[in-house]
Amino acid sequence: MPIALWALVIGAFGIGTTEFVIAGLLQAIAADFGVSIPVAGYLATSYALGVFVGAPVLIILGSRTSKKSMLAFLSVLFVIGNLVTAMAPTFEVAIIGRLITSLTHGAFFGIGSVLAAEMVAKEKRVSAIAFMFSGLTVANLVGVPLGTWLSQQLSWQATFYAITLIGVATLIAVVTLIPATPKPKAQRIAHEFAAFGNARVLLAMGITILGPAAFFTSITYIAPMMVEVAGFSEAAVTWLLMVFGFGLFVGNWLGGRYADRALMPMLYFTLFAQAAVLFAFHFLASSQWASVACIFLMAAFGFATVSPIQKLVMDKAKAAGAPTLASAVNIGLFNLGNALGAWAGGFVIAYGLGFTSPNWAGGLLSMGALVLAIASGLLERRDVSRQLHGGLQVQ
Repeated sequence: MPIALWALVIGAFGIGTTEFVIAGLLQAIAADFGVSIPVAGYLATSYALGVFVGAPVLIILGSRTSKKSMLAFLSVLFVIGNLVTAMAPTFEVAIIGRLITSLTHGAFFGIGSVLAAEMVAKEKRVSAIAFMFSGLTVANLVGVPLGTWLSQQLSWQATFYAITLIGVATLIAVVTLIPATPKPKAQRIAHEFAAFGNARVLLAMGITILGPAAFFTSITYIAPMMVEVAGFSEAAVTWLLMVFGFGLFVGNWLGGRYADRALMPMLYFTLFAQAAVLFAFHFLASSQWASVACIFLMAAFGFATVSPIQKLVMDKAKAAGAPTLASAVNIGLFNLGNALGAWAGGFVIAYGLGFTSPNWAGGLLSMGALVLAIASGLLERRDVSRQLHGGLQVQ
């Protein structure tokens, strides 16, 4: 892989750490600000919603700016947002910091996905995108557990100061490793949004929302679930998040390796398997060994869909001439799914259904994603059939 991709990997590592580490900090933040755990979960929800809104806005505002300049600007924004969160005197200011940070997420991955695909041969594009996303999986394998441990040893604020330093490293890597990129040609806003009138793009984006929402419903509340139900100590949450991160790493590798060979069948299998694991997790959460297995499997099956879906959306949107916007919006939709998952998990807990209820709620979301994937596959088959039939008629 080109060395320039490492700048994207470092950025992905920082973004993944700041997004997912909140799961291990919820109890400390709730205690510090004097709010309940479901309310503290708003830090995850607000971040996800900020990604959803910020991605298209920043892509449009930066439509005449080179990819390298945009990535550098986003890195600066990332540093500012994490500093505000770390220094927040109130819960409301902490949410503002999370919103600022979230503006980086969608645009960085959206631009990065297109840039990664442009740097390699056609047959390696999904692998290049998966390589960038490997920073996200390593964040969950290493960054999130270390961030949780740092919070337990010092404070949750120390975790966000450390993430700020990762943002500085990202800025340096973007400036030094990524070659100069040309400014894009000016396009009308209406043209940029043309891709969103395509039913295939919309179906793929629907999968984007529901698929990741499934495991995020569970992992957002994994700390109280494992402490209160499975009987783990609070210190054990750190290595449990490492198990989750390892699952993401394995899933990302599988998705990048096999998506070019059989993209849709892989989506069918992983979405169904994710649902099955989450339903099982609801009933097996009292068992520590079973919980560890379910955490790994839901992460692996859930994240195996990420780079294939991202490539699917980019391919469908490319014909409309707006792959960057669609790519960024799709990242936003991943995080809209995260917001949906965090909200759904908090809702079923607040409704009195217990700390294991986010698991079956996530299973239902995964089944919804599977239905959309099947519909997308049927449309694709119909299109291929029409093309073949039309070709035979011409002959």
